[in-house]
Amino acid sequence: MATSNDRAILNSIINPLIPNDEFKILGDVADEIDNSENVKNAKEFEKQGVICAEAGKMNEALQMFNNAIGSSPMWASAYNNRAQALRLLKRNDEAMEDLNKAIELSNGRGKAACQAYCQRAMLYHYTANEELAFADWESASNLGSQFAKNQLIQKNPYAALCNKMLHDVFKNLKEGSPIK
Repeated sequence: MATSNDRAILNSIINPLIPNDEFKILGDVADEIDNSENVKNAKEFEKQGVICAEAGKMNEALQMFNNAIGSSPMWASAYNNRAQALRLLKRNDEAMEDLNKAIELSNGRGKAACQAYCQRAMLYHYTANEELAFADWESASNLGSQFAKNQLIQKNPYAALCNKMLHDVFKNLKEGSPIK
């Protein structure tokens, strides 16, 4: 498995809108401790995939993530990572399949599921399926994602109105204008 620094760099490339500290909070993608030889191999392939992705070698990264899945087909993290590479390659339908598989394998719990819900919500948002995006933001939020919580707040029209009003008040105070 990649180091937390590797993962933060990859996620900043893949998900530029997600705050960097999001992945420090979430930590490594692996939820359960499985020390089988297959999972160890899968983690090593994932690590190599992250290195390739950081170098901009997305096809090689994709191959490493494919190898990780081949090594341990029940390892949710590998599907989540491959989905990230597929998203960068604009292969969103395949990415969606991998995200669904990651959520299924993780039983919708843990860090791999949290990241998969966030990625899937973004894909739903890009295809204008806001209802499904909202449901996934909620699921990720319930799993502890601050980014997902922020997305839910932004989608709330009352919160948006309050934020606009606060912005205007602070702007007026800064400019010395009377508060309206």
